[in-house]
Amino acid sequence: MSALEAHELYRFFHIGDDETAALRGVSLTVSSGEIVAVMGPSGSGKSTLLSCITGLDEPDAGRVEVAGKRLTRRPEVERARIRARYFGIVLQAGNLFPHLTAEQNVRFQMQLAGKLDERRLAFLLDSIELSHRASAFPTELSGGETARASLAVALATDPPLLVADEPTAEVDEGTEKRLIEHFEARRMSARATLLATHSEALARKADRVIWLSDGRIVDG
Repeated sequence: MSALEAHELYRFFHIGDDETAALRGVSLTVSSGEIVAVMGPSGSGKSTLLSCITGLDEPDAGRVEVAGKRLTRRPEVERARIRARYFGIVLQAGNLFPHLTAEQNVRFQMQLAGKLDERRLAFLLDSIELSHRASAFPTELSGGETARASLAVALATDPPLLVADEPTAEVDEGTEKRLIEHFEARRMSARATLLATHSEALARKADRVIWLSDGRIVDG
């Protein structure tokens, strides 16, 4: 069974009398243990696709299934329950609460899922080289530290499916390399990873690359 299946997704946005087709019949699958990179120019629909896949936005047509369970056309409370069980999500805007420290952000994610594990928490902070900044608030973190902390939150409960939007944007080469190592470790543990990225280095590590242009999948 695929970790994720998206079938013929369409998403339209309306501003006044103008209509923009952000997604035009996009279909994709991600298997367990697979890293899939979604690439394309800015405005091609990558972020909209990830929002629809994670249930943070509802497509106008099509369906999304996670581990065989339909995510689309469900009440938000049910979508939230599925997200909590199956997804780890990294958004471009970040997934850190500003009033919590880096360590508290990771711990809170574990508590939300009912999976508080102090040993895993310590392991995550150490493995992303953030132990020395565990007590820092998001506004006190550098760009690379913020990216690593956001990934730690997304990986807090070892989710079956990680969905990340530009996870290595605006980080240095060393930080990008460390983040890629975490994605590759997920492959070894049969976890699925879907990434929207402009990074050629990250794309080279993916099992497949899907190209989006004007809301459609095209040949790269």
